[in-house]
Amino acid sequence: MSNATVTRVGAINQGGDVDALFLKVFSGEVLTAFDAENVTQGKVQTRTIQNGKSAQFPRTGIIGARYHTPGNEILGQQMNHSEVVITIDDLLISDAFIANIDEAKNHYDVRSIYSSEIGRALAKQMDKHVLQVAVLAARATNVVTGLPGGSVITLGAAGQELSGTHFAAAMFAAAQKLDENNVPEDGRFMYVRPAQYYALAQSTAVINKDWGGAGAYADGKVLRVAGIEIIKTNNLPSTNITAAQAVAAGGTPARYVGDFTKTVGVVMHSSATGTVKLLDLGMESQYDIRRQGTLMVAKYAVGHGILRPEAAVEIRAF
Repeated sequence: MSNATVTRVGAINQGGDVDALFLKVFSGEVLTAFDAENVTQGKVQTRTIQNGKSAQFPRTGIIGARYHTPGNEILGQQMNHSEVVITIDDLLISDAFIANIDEAKNHYDVRSIYSSEIGRALAKQMDKHVLQVAVLAARATNVVTGLPGGSVITLGAAGQELSGTHFAAAMFAAAQKLDENNVPEDGRFMYVRPAQYYALAQSTAVINKDWGGAGAYADGKVLRVAGIEIIKTNNLPSTNITAAQAVAAGGTPARYVGDFTKTVGVVMHSSATGTVKLLDLGMESQYDIRRQGTLMVAKYAVGHGILRPEAAVEIRAF
């Protein structure tokens, strides 16, 4: 009796590594989980570099207008210039090792679960870093002389952070600050925790369509207030993050350290912060014959920094 001709569905053109095509499943699952979890992606200025350790973001000031006196020579005006340099952090990874014997004994697929969790872990950390930088931007001065810095709005009394009416009023105050700082209306977002989000969703003043509100009380959804799109996230910083904690989370201390214990929301334009990517989200998976298991690793090398502090407003509890 002759042997069967086996079609190796994981091999490329029936040759080489018999598991080569299976890696794409892992890759796709990580990408899907990352995109689904990452709420700040596409909402900040992003630059990708091919090599190096940092990227430069030029900053320019404003120039005035004046009346001309007939006969006077026009010589031009000066405008302030500066720059922001964002440095790449250390390589951030999320990894898992699955023993071959455990996978064989298990009655359900665990690789898809692990790959999804790996993607979520990286997305969560990126959101945390971006939002930490956004809050710090609201507290920062401007690198361009003559331009305003960030803004902080403190609620008037304890408990108002759980009042939809008071929180909405703070959002209108934030919108006013951005208007006064000549920040474009398109591309404004507010990131809040679930407690603040649902407080807003329960406010009839916010979702009342007779007043032009946008949302649904029955669905527990609120879309925007004062022209600002509202995004619910658990990744808004809420603790006093020290240098040691920032390093442990894969970041550079100076950029992510701060006391966020009273932060209840941050309003930002997409130009407030910047992200530099050296190595975009990548995935690797390999069977280790010496350890009889499969190692799965997802990784990226990025950095985040403040670009325009005048485009960020922190909302703080009393």
